[in-house]
Amino acid sequence: MWLDVLIYTGLRRGDAVRFGRQHVRDGVGTIKTEKSGNTIEVTLPILPALSKTLEAGPCGDLTFIAGENGHPLTKESFGNLFRKACLDAGLRGRSAHGLRKVAATRAANAGATVAELEAIFGWSGGTMASHYTRAANRRRLAMRAMHKLANDK
Repeated sequence: MWLDVLIYTGLRRGDAVRFGRQHVRDGVGTIKTEKSGNTIEVTLPILPALSKTLEAGPCGDLTFIAGENGHPLTKESFGNLFRKACLDAGLRGRSAHGLRKVAATRAANAGATVAELEAIFGWSGGTMASHYTRAANRRRLAMRAMHKLANDK
C-alpha cells in the first residue's frame, strides 16, 4: 500500500499521509501540498495500479496511509515506520522520500517535460524538474547516438 501511494502519486511523505478518499473525485486526486510553509495544489489522476491497491486496502478512514488502528499517521511516524520496514526487508539507507525521486526519474525517463514534472510534483521555478529531465535526456540522446562512435547509421 505505502509503496504504491508514494510511487504513483509522487507526493512527499507529509502530503502522502494526509491524502485520502476526500481528495479524490471522478478518479482524480487533488491536494494542496506543503513545503516550507508554501502550498501548491497538485492534480493527480489515480492510475489503474494505484486504484487496484486502494481497493484492496487496507486504508484508513481518513487517509489511504494509516497506522495499525486505522488512524492517520504523522509524517514523522510514517517516516520511522517506513525506514523500519526497509531495514526489516534488508534495505539499508532507504526512505519514503527516495520513492519520490524514483517517481520523478520514471516520469522523466518516460518523456515528461519540465512543466509536466512541475505539475505532478508541485515544484516551481524549473530547477528540480530540469534536474530530472536533463538526466533523462542525456540517457535518451546517448542511446540514440552511441552507434555514431562506430560510424554506423
